[in-house]
Amino acid sequence: MNRRAFRAAFPRTIPVMAGYLVLGAGYGLLLQSRGYSFLWAIFMSTTIYAGSMQYVAVDLLSSGAALLSAGLMTLMVNARHLFYGLSMLEKYRPVRGIKKLCLIHTLTDETYSLLCTAQPPEDVEPEAFYLWISLLNQLYWVVGGALGGLLGQALPFDTAGVDFAMTALFVVIFTDQWLSRKNHLPALIGVGVSVLSLLCFGPERFLIPAMAGIAALLMLLRPHMGEEGAV
Repeated sequence: MNRRAFRAAFPRTIPVMAGYLVLGAGYGLLLQSRGYSFLWAIFMSTTIYAGSMQYVAVDLLSSGAALLSAGLMTLMVNARHLFYGLSMLEKYRPVRGIKKLCLIHTLTDETYSLLCTAQPPEDVEPEAFYLWISLLNQLYWVVGGALGGLLGQALPFDTAGVDFAMTALFVVIFTDQWLSRKNHLPALIGVGVSVLSLLCFGPERFLIPAMAGIAALLMLLRPHMGEEGAV
């Protein structure tokens, strides 16, 4: 990884930094309110790094959930990453060794959004550019979680509603994608299939059918959506 790639990647991650520092701090506050120190926030944000699943993990930890239940819940919440990974195969194919493992581990919703839209400059190695974006985003999340845990220890906070912050970030990302692209068909497919799956399967089981339906429709309609609408 070289400095040129870092200088190209850092400005692209600033919006995610603003969101992750706040969301990570909310996570650290929530974790601390359940009796876990900021060190747990750092450890979990480094090893799990799953955004919304980390919020769910706080409840799993504090309620003493069984390992099997935690595993099934994690699979349900993060099933969308299966589709993220499939769409990144071509971009990640040239990467080898520990760098590829880092790219896989650090692939979150926001990082995926950046990697799909950000293009490295001609004089920057693409693999290094992607890796810097991924690592910087995780760094923001880890720092935010640590700060939230430390603030929670030093000052009293009411954590009611903190877990809604992740939903708010998804809304912001969707709005940004809508405003920055002329082709809204992928967004409409995502919303339509998600609502239909929610009505058919309910809030506890709609995620996997929704992601499968979205992926199938996007692949089917890809030739008709042009370069901008491709995934």
